[in-house]
Amino acid sequence: MPTPTVNKETHNNNSDLVKDIIIGMSDGLTVPFALTAGLSGVLDTTHLIIVSGLSEIAAGCISMGLGGYLAGESEVEHYESELKREYEEIESVPQLELKEVEDILANMGVEETLSKQVALQISKDKNRWADFMMKLELEMEKPAKNRAAKSASTIALSYLVGGFIPLFPYIIIHDSKQALYVSCVVTVIALMIFGYFKSKVTGQPLVKGTIKVTVTGIVAAAAAFLLAKAVS
Repeated sequence: MPTPTVNKETHNNNSDLVKDIIIGMSDGLTVPFALTAGLSGVLDTTHLIIVSGLSEIAAGCISMGLGGYLAGESEVEHYESELKREYEEIESVPQLELKEVEDILANMGVEETLSKQVALQISKDKNRWADFMMKLELEMEKPAKNRAAKSASTIALSYLVGGFIPLFPYIIIHDSKQALYVSCVVTVIALMIFGYFKSKVTGQPLVKGTIKVTVTGIVAAAAAFLLAKAVS
C-alpha cells in the first residue's frame, strides 16, 4: 500500500528580513526622489543635484541603518529582560507560574484535568517552561542571532538601492529637466513594482497597495518640486 503524501505548510520565516527591506526601500525611493525633483525645479545643471543626492543617500543609509541597529538591540534587550524576569518568577513563585500555564492551556481549549497534567510536565524543564511563558503568555519570539547588525545592514543597503533609482538619470543626463522626466518615469515604475511586491508579501490588496505606495512617492516629489519653485 503506497504511503500517503503529506503536504507541509509553507510559512514565511524571513519576516524580519522582509520588514527591513520594506523600511529601507520605502524611504530610499521616496526621499531622494523628492529631493532631486525639488532641486530640478531651481537648477539647470545636474552637478549639484547629483552631489546633493549622493549626500542625502549617504546620510540616509547611515541614519536608517543606525535606527535599525538600535531597534534591533532594543528588541534583544527587551526579550532578555523579560526572559530573566520569567526565570526569577519560576524560582520565586512556581505555583503561581504553574497556574498561569494551566490558564493558558485552558484558554486554548484544553480540559482542566489534562491542562494540569501538561503544566506539570512542562514545569519539569525550567528552560522549556520559561520559553512556553515567553511565547504564549508574553507573545514574544526570541530575536534571531545578530538581529541588530543584520537589520542595520539590510535597511541601509535597501535604502542605497532605492535611492540610486531616482538619482541615476541625473548621472547619465546633463540637462536637469530632461533628467527629471526620465527620473519620474523610472521611479514611478519602480514604485509600482515595489508597491506590488510589498502588498503581496504583507497580504494587502495588490491594486490598493500598489497605488498607495506609488501615489505617496509622486505626492512627495510633486510637493518638493512645487515648494522649490515657489521659494525660487
